[in-house]
Amino acid sequence: MACKDQADSRPQTKHTQVKVSVDPQIAAAFKKACAAGKVSMAAELTRFMADYSNSLVKHKAVPDYTTRRKRRAVVKRIISELGQLKAAEERLLDSAPENLQGSQVYETADEYISIYDDVIDQLGEMVP
Repeated sequence: MACKDQADSRPQTKHTQVKVSVDPQIAAAFKKACAAGKVSMAAELTRFMADYSNSLVKHKAVPDYTTRRKRRAVVKRIISELGQLKAAEERLLDSAPENLQGSQVYETADEYISIYDDVIDQLGEMVP
C-alpha cells in the first residue's frame, strides 16, 4: 500500500508528440541540430512558437484606434502625407515646360492640388 501512495504523490506529466516535418530527413536534421546545440527539441519548438506568436502580436492586422488620441495622431499623419502629395503635384506644375501648361496632365495636377487642399482642410477640422 505504501508503494501505491508514493506513486500517487508524484506529479502527473503529459507528453505530446509533435511531428517536426513530414520529411524524415528534415526531422532528423532538426533532432541532430538540437543535440549538437545541447537543447531539447521541446524547448526549441516552444521558443519558436513563442517567437511566432510575438511576431503576430507585433504585426496586427487591425490597427489600434481605441483612444481618441490615437485616432487624432493617425489623422495628423494622413494630413502630413497628403501635404507631401500636394507638394509633389505643385513641383510637377512648377517644372512643367510652357508647351505642357495647358495640357491634360497639367490640368489634372492642378485639379488634384485643389482636391488635396479641400481634403486637408476638412481633415484639419477633425483635429484641434
